[in-house]
Amino acid sequence: MTILHVSQPVDGGVARVTVDLVRSQAAEGHRVAVACPPGGRLAEQAARAGARVLPWPARRAPGPSVPAEARRLGRIVDRARPDLLHLHSAKAGLAGRLAVRGRVPTVFQPHAWSFAAATGPVAAAAVRWERLGARWADAVLCVSERERGEGLAAGIRARRWEVVPNGVDLDRHTAAGEADRRLARRALGLDPLAPLAVCVGRLCRQKGQDLLLAAWPRVLGRVPDARLALVGDGPDRPALEARAALLPAGAPVLFAGDVPDPRPWCAAADLVVLPSRWEGMALAPLEAMAAARPVLLTDVPGAAECLPAWELPGALVPPEDPPALADALASALGDRAGCARRGGPVRGHVAARHDVARTAAGVGALYRELLAGGGSSARPVPPAPSG
Repeated sequence: MTILHVSQPVDGGVARVTVDLVRSQAAEGHRVAVACPPGGRLAEQAARAGARVLPWPARRAPGPSVPAEARRLGRIVDRARPDLLHLHSAKAGLAGRLAVRGRVPTVFQPHAWSFAAATGPVAAAAVRWERLGARWADAVLCVSERERGEGLAAGIRARRWEVVPNGVDLDRHTAAGEADRRLARRALGLDPLAPLAVCVGRLCRQKGQDLLLAAWPRVLGRVPDARLALVGDGPDRPALEARAALLPAGAPVLFAGDVPDPRPWCAAADLVVLPSRWEGMALAPLEAMAAARPVLLTDVPGAAECLPAWELPGALVPPEDPPALADALASALGDRAGCARRGGPVRGHVAARHDVARTAAGVGALYRELLAGGGSSARPVPPAPSG
């Protein structure tokens, strides 16, 4: 089949999920194309994975640019003539469904709902759009049951709901032992003995690094030699750096910036922490666990579902609760040996439940079922609930 993936953003977990699908689908002999904005890593990595890359200039946020972006994307679809269109994240879902409106079998994958990122009138408008846009997708593909539940609770009446959890490439993300930890810390210039928490993610409100910095003084009160590394870049970096500068002297927060490969940072860590405000199912914790590193997450969609049962509830804290986050961080970092013991079992869990091959197989099965059905998402559907 010919598959066209459309993605905005072009970095982070959404881009990595897209590239993993491209690699698997190209290896199976499908013709795969990716439409995405220039810049970032997605275009280059998708091309290396076997995709034809089609430039689609588009901004990350919605706004007055949407009609032009939808028209450009419509022309790309007309030229590519895909058998199936796979739209990744809110912006591609918005522009893609407006452009195609059911002319091509369409899968929309939110990677976290647009309305979760907004408040007030903007959130209400996002809910109304998702209710309307559902009629122009043959399937809404969620990465966690809780993400699907949020859609249902918002009144989104999808033609078909499918849940396929995120996965990681276990050949690439290998278990890192104690020797690997020492080598990684030496290469990164890190203290070989300090308890180290690492947060991998875009520096933005969604990922909650501000909450982590709010919690950090309380962590230092219990584990004075603890260290924190923020791996990633984004719009909130200046504000986060200013906040970090107010922390006690002698306990700096390391801003690693945008790195081409976060694996050395996971290997160096005792614990990987992600205090997100919202998610679908974050990829960074899965990659950390594949590296045999325990994680600490906020209880947002996908978090509990990606963790093994024996890690619950200790590896989860309420969202936007810096004191609870600090207490859990201090308990973990105060027991480095305990963190090390947890590594092997969490790696085993990811290998059994979140292998990227399993994810690709689930997505491929959905594609085949949609195409075998022969239906188009243009057929009439009941109206979405008002409000």
